[in-house]
This record gives sequence, C-alpha cells and structure tokens, in this order.
Amino acid sequence: MVGVSDEEIRRVLGLLSQDDTLRAFASLVLGDAGGLSPKALGKLAAGGLAACDESGKWRATPERFRELLRARAEPAEELTAEERVLRTFLVDGRLTTMPMRRDKRLVVLRYIATVFEPGVRYPEKDVNVTLRAFHDDYAALRRYLVDEGLLSREDNVYWRSGGPVQV
Repeated sequence: MVGVSDEEIRRVLGLLSQDDTLRAFASLVLGDAGGLSPKALGKLAAGGLAACDESGKWRATPERFRELLRARAEPAEELTAEERVLRTFLVDGRLTTMPMRRDKRLVVLRYIATVFEPGVRYPEKDVNVTLRAFHDDYAALRRYLVDEGLLSREDNVYWRSGGPVQV
C-alpha cells in the first residue's frame, strides 16, 4: 500500500463526515449491525472501513486507518528533525504522549492540523472525531491546537487558521 494518495485518504475520512456512514460505522464498531442501510454499508466497504464475511455478517475494519497512516508515513532515507519528532511521538498514527518541549509539541500539532482542510468549517463533533483518531484526550488536543493558533473557534465551529499547507 505504499504511495497512498491524498485523495484516497480524503475519501476514507469523508465517509466519516457523512451522517449515514458515520452512524453505520459507529454501529459496526459497537457490534450492532442490525437495520443498517445497505447503501451506507456499501460505501464503508468501498472505503475499506467495513467488511462482510461469508455468512453475510458485517464488521467494522478500523485497521484501515492504521494502514493509511503507515502508507503515508513510509520512512525516508534521511529523516529530518521534524520527522524524527513525529516518529518519536506518533506510533501507528497515534499520539503516545504530548511532548513537553514547546518546539517538539508544535511539530506534532502542526502535523495533526494538516488533517483539517484550509477554508473548511468543522462542527465541534467532527473535530472531536478526527482528533480522537490521534489521541483519546481529544479535548486537550483540541485546546492545544486552538492555543497555538492552528485552529480557530467560534460558536462551536472550528477552522484551520495556521500550520503548513501543501500546494
């Protein structure tokens, strides 16, 4: 799976921004696949977030997130200082601990901020779901991003206001 495209990542994450597929995925994760929309299940399966076994039973495949993160994080020959920080604090795409030193913390936060598209407004619940993929304490992570000016907030709506932008 080397060389996963940004478009493929956006497509998978986009599935979780749609109410029907988000509900279906959550139900599968909780083990309650009864009464789910075949259309939503089909979308999840196409994105690799759900699978159906031989008996017709559906299950969530959250390991898809790890696959995408690993494919994007293939090590380079020569690691930059930022890449070394990211490899230290992010394991399998999850934040193991927040760096104490501000310079290292900023490297991690800038990386996390890149999952938010510039110019897009996100409801708080969508921000929470996205940040939970990185760490269980998504509220603290959200607060760090806002405090460092990487996300801005007004009336429980967030948008990216800083960090690197790929062109």
